[in-house]
Amino acid sequence: MTYLLAIASQFSWSNLFSHDLARLLLAAVLGGAIGMERQLKRRPAGLRTHMLICFGAALFTMLSSELAGGFGAEKTRIASQIIPGIGFIGAGSILRARGSVTGLTTAATIFVVASVGMACGGGMYLLAIFSTLLIVVCLAVLGSLETQFNLKAVLMHYSIVTQSADEILDEVNAVLDERDKQMQGMRLSRLNGKKKIVFAVEGTNSEHKELLERLRRSAGLDNVAASPDRDVE
Repeated sequence: MTYLLAIASQFSWSNLFSHDLARLLLAAVLGGAIGMERQLKRRPAGLRTHMLICFGAALFTMLSSELAGGFGAEKTRIASQIIPGIGFIGAGSILRARGSVTGLTTAATIFVVASVGMACGGGMYLLAIFSTLLIVVCLAVLGSLETQFNLKAVLMHYSIVTQSADEILDEVNAVLDERDKQMQGMRLSRLNGKKKIVFAVEGTNSEHKELLERLRRSAGLDNVAASPDRDVE
């Protein structure tokens, strides 16, 4: 009992809250800020995922130093394993489908969020906050600029309702060949006694605008509609 009281007398709640818990709290907040941007864009890895990754990276960094200090081991041994571990998580978010690769931005964000957590765990608060602000700006602003200046190809879904699918498909393929584009993921279904054709094409916004206008000038394609694929980054 005397031993426990001696330990309790040396324990300082103020130091704990101002040091260790502050690092973990900051990591959760910064990870959540980045995750919120991803959540608003409806990405698979959103608020909770980024918050937990940032929090976990900070906690492992702190544990790496504390546990090694007690046994005289290398202080960065645990922290050094964060990078390959996060690499596996990031790789799981990359998908290849419909002729294109998706999830690269999400994977890169997961990777860099872990580094923010490590900075928090290492007590480098200013570096962590500045990095988070820069990451959010890159995700929110640069993505819009890429689309605005036609620097980024996006996947667009085109739909056509018709009576004769074969003739329409021949005409669509002719237009796509003319524009040096390729049809991806074509689906054919029935709608109110007619046939509905849905296919995807990859290109910049200006290319999609020109393609849509060209398709509508073709016979039987005046009702063609286009909508962007929200899952592509």
